[in-house]
Amino acid sequence: MFRAVVVGVVLLALLAAGGVVGARRLLDSPGPLPEARDVVVPRGSITQLGAALTDAGVVARPLPFQLAVWLTWRDGPLRAAEFAFPAHASLRTVLTVLRTGKPVQHLLTIPEGLTAKQIAALLDRAEALTGSTPLPPEGSVLPQTYAYERGTTRAALLARAQAAMTRALASAWADRAPDLPIDSPAEALTLASIVERETAKPEERAHVAAVYLNRLRIGMKLQADPTVVYAASGGLGVLDRKLSRADLDRDDPYNTYRIAGLPPGPIASPGLATLQAVLHPATSDDLYFVADGTGGHVFARTLEAHARNVAAWRALTAPAHASD
Repeated sequence: MFRAVVVGVVLLALLAAGGVVGARRLLDSPGPLPEARDVVVPRGSITQLGAALTDAGVVARPLPFQLAVWLTWRDGPLRAAEFAFPAHASLRTVLTVLRTGKPVQHLLTIPEGLTAKQIAALLDRAEALTGSTPLPPEGSVLPQTYAYERGTTRAALLARAQAAMTRALASAWADRAPDLPIDSPAEALTLASIVERETAKPEERAHVAAVYLNRLRIGMKLQADPTVVYAASGGLGVLDRKLSRADLDRDDPYNTYRIAGLPPGPIASPGLATLQAVLHPATSDDLYFVADGTGGHVFARTLEAHARNVAAWRALTAPAHASD
């Protein structure tokens, strides 16, 4: 420390001899960084910062950096964070970044329809986050893209995503269509999670929602395959096989082929658009739908029409046999 102070005083004396031209040369000469780079700047003394920036290749040597800090001390304190430094950043630019630059923002996208276990795994893989990941209640996270700084805890980001869902659900419920056969925001969230997992086509969400709401109105079982998958997978939400008769007969509160009404809770985290589809369903009398082979569905009002649609789907998906 004493040596650094002595050297600093000597450099200041030399700089004073050079006057304004010397100061500008020190502060504005291009730095050694060959290309733009994100660097984690640690907390510590000016000496420690100079060493860290030298190791990262942002500045050429620690002592000129320290001298530049002393020359510009009136511009404000230096901050510790992850910062983006441009290529060949001068000492003046480096200090501007450290004093006024925004920390690097990392992005984490939580897609629609993930289960709580899948969301926890996604957070675990985010390298810029820290700490352990609490398993959130199913359906409590709003799928969207979240920006965060390096070092943010996984628990903190998860809490933000849960708060976002709480706000989104409350707002959507307050603006719901009248006369829906669901009695609470929790029921809306549960049904939206089923619709989210049922169709990949945004334009179908309100129609699929209408089918399930129609079934609820007349006391018909939902018979939603995604709820059976949720039960059979232990809450993971995916299976490496097709559903079996045993799965459909499984005695489980999430098996909507066996239970009446909604399951006890969500089976995934639905997106805002799907919440809106459930709370503003399409106008339809349909009670049935089946896949159409294009990623969408064919809808029907009667069981007879549905049977024809199912037969067409089975014919489409039947294995082809070579001719003799």
